Amino acid sequence: MSKKEYYQSAENVEKFKMLSELLDSIYLEMKEFSKKKPDEPLNTFKCKNVNRVLTQLQELLNEEPTIGFLDLLDEETLPTNSDAILVIGQYQASMKRYYNKYTDTYRNWNIK
Repeated sequence: MSKKEYYQSAENVEKFKMLSELLDSIYLEMKEFSKKKPDEPLNTFKCKNVNRVLTQLQELLNEEPTIGFLDLLDEETLPTNSDAILVIGQYQASMKRYYNKYTDTYRNWNIK
């Protein structure tokens, strides 16, 4: 049984690619911080920088079922490094689901 084909605009595909690279970079950096000091809170600068990417991801993923699980980092209370990794990991899972939904069996994007 073949998978149902879903289509995405070329603009959204390019946005996905850019944000995916940024998210991967953020994840790797935060993972290192989390290994060293998991319970240390993020500083305001890092939190705002991460949220800039997460906000654009929320816009891209707005119509996807996973959107209800995607939160921004709280700039008031400043999450710990390990909390930030948890949130970023949810975005990564949602991005993987998005990729699988809008690509074909050969991993080509289904562009409308």
